[in-house]
Amino acid sequence: MSISTSVLSELLQTLPYLRPQLYFKASLTALSHAMEDQVLAATLEAPLVIASFQRERFYRQEAHRYERLAQRSNQVYVLAAPETDFADSSEYYEKIAFEPEDALSNEWHLVVIAQNYATCLVCRELVRSVNQNDELRELSPNLDMDTARRFEGIWTSERGVSVRAADLLLARIQLYRPELASKINHVRRRFDIGKYKGISNPLLKTSEYACDIDTNPFVQRLVTYLQASQYKLHKAYRSIAAQARKERLVNSITTTIRRSLNPQEVLHAAAQELGQILGACRCLIYRAQVQDLCATIEHEFISSGVMSVKGQTWQLENNPLFAEVVQHNEGVCVADTMNDSRTSNSPVLWRHVEKLGIRSWLLEPVFYQGRLLGIIELHYCGNSPHIWHTGEIDLVKAIAIQIGAALIQAESFANLEDLNSQLEALDRTRSNLIAITGHELRTPLSTIQVCLESLATEPDMPLELRQVMLNTALSDSERMRKLVQDFLTLSNLESGRVEWHPESLTLQECVDLALSRVRARITVEQLPQITTDIAKNLPLVLADGDWLVEVLAKLIDNACKFTSTDGKITIIARRNGTQMVEVTVADTGRGIEPNLLEIVFDRFYQEEGALRRTAGGTGLGLAICRQIVNGWGGDIWAESKGKNQGSQFHFTVPVVAKSQEVGSRS
Repeated sequence: MSISTSVLSELLQTLPYLRPQLYFKASLTALSHAMEDQVLAATLEAPLVIASFQRERFYRQEAHRYERLAQRSNQVYVLAAPETDFADSSEYYEKIAFEPEDALSNEWHLVVIAQNYATCLVCRELVRSVNQNDELRELSPNLDMDTARRFEGIWTSERGVSVRAADLLLARIQLYRPELASKINHVRRRFDIGKYKGISNPLLKTSEYACDIDTNPFVQRLVTYLQASQYKLHKAYRSIAAQARKERLVNSITTTIRRSLNPQEVLHAAAQELGQILGACRCLIYRAQVQDLCATIEHEFISSGVMSVKGQTWQLENNPLFAEVVQHNEGVCVADTMNDSRTSNSPVLWRHVEKLGIRSWLLEPVFYQGRLLGIIELHYCGNSPHIWHTGEIDLVKAIAIQIGAALIQAESFANLEDLNSQLEALDRTRSNLIAITGHELRTPLSTIQVCLESLATEPDMPLELRQVMLNTALSDSERMRKLVQDFLTLSNLESGRVEWHPESLTLQECVDLALSRVRARITVEQLPQITTDIAKNLPLVLADGDWLVEVLAKLIDNACKFTSTDGKITIIARRNGTQMVEVTVADTGRGIEPNLLEIVFDRFYQEEGALRRTAGGTGLGLAICRQIVNGWGGDIWAESKGKNQGSQFHFTVPVVAKSQEVGSRS
């Protein structure tokens, strides 16, 4: 059986002059304990005590108190909706289990009636919507939701109201436990409960209070409990609000870090969030190290009407606040710049104070394992100094830790990408080196071995054949020497062990020397047609002559490999702007696919693969050319329209400055 009628509603309907009030859970707990303490103080003779709990779990928290109350009176009734083992019983006191669907499951009742004392507490819980609970949890995730419960109801010491409340509850008890009828009737007769139920009863209209009961214990307990509870709540809410604010900001920064490994995005988000939450006029975050003399303001939050300093360069040298941060590895807080010697005695800082109106100043270093990575600055402007709270400073420190971790994480990721690229390049180099060694070294070694064995085992070999064997061995040994020399040259260039000897040169002489070197290695019958187109009045170039000839020779040699004998190679030189001469080696040969124009300069690159080459070579020539050209500050690149469309290799050489040119001629 369940009853949908609310006790509070019936009471208010019977006594319409009553005005319900709003109570929080903490206040109701205090009131209940104070009312119970009046009974426990042994000043009341066998009073009637009726307590209604919404759920069994709430009753369990107070069960020990009702065992003590039962020692003072045999008229103690406790009601609750069962959840585990709460059931009707008469041990210690009368327990009444009502249905969870009963309206009592939403109410909180406590009635105490004695001969010279009466008080009652009748409340109904105001149920929040799901959205309201979500908002409260979002405001403070650590908030105990039980303490925030709200109730609407009556708390009074009017005897008439208390008697009427007892009447309603006793009727509900008798309905659930009819076997208690004689006990209930006895207490009704004793306290005249139910004798007058009409609203016209003058007793119910009169505000009758007990006058011969010492209520001091009740009042003292209530005041002390409420004051302590309010103080604890106030302190808890402040702590919760500060913690929630800190967690929101830290979570925001952490989310940004997870979304992006770009340190610029992390620093921008940190400056905006920190400045807004702390209500600063200006929040700056910039990169800085211990030895830096100045820093550029990269990230900034400013409130409305505040001057921006983004992009400005701030002096760190002779900055006493920065010096203090570096010296103590801790943040610096200036409560009032007008009355602080560090700012008033520093020309560097005082200029900022006057120009930007900074009244309160905070510098917090961004460290990671003792290494200074940057600075967070907070500025408060106005006529009054800002009072720094511990929570604010702790929040800035927490954000500084997050930023430090984010910056190191971004740097580590960038370094990891570089290392991965290097490892991939090394792996390709290893694979290509194995292929080159297996092909370019094994083949000539085998030929040399065969020739030498033939010469050693056949002393009667004809002179002409002997000469052929010797020439073949010498040719392949020269091929091996060139391969080893290319390896050593590229290694020296990449490691920076080459000493450059720049001098003033005429490009025509260098081209002629390169052509002579190529023609000495390749017979005229095997060479394509080679022509030169050197602009007249071309200025002198500034380069190391040996290395410039080496670049020209390798580019011409490369063009010869991929151009048939009926093709054409053209060497062109033109002025490129005011500081450079551009040299082009163009051919009508095999050409290069557009997507391969960059990687042809990689080490060991061969268009047909390391083991399927028709032109020979190691694939180191263009890589060597790139290292040489970069060494004198030039650029090198390739152009081609595709397969069988020919290729053009371009590189630039710096020209001799006029002052150097005059000196060289004199």
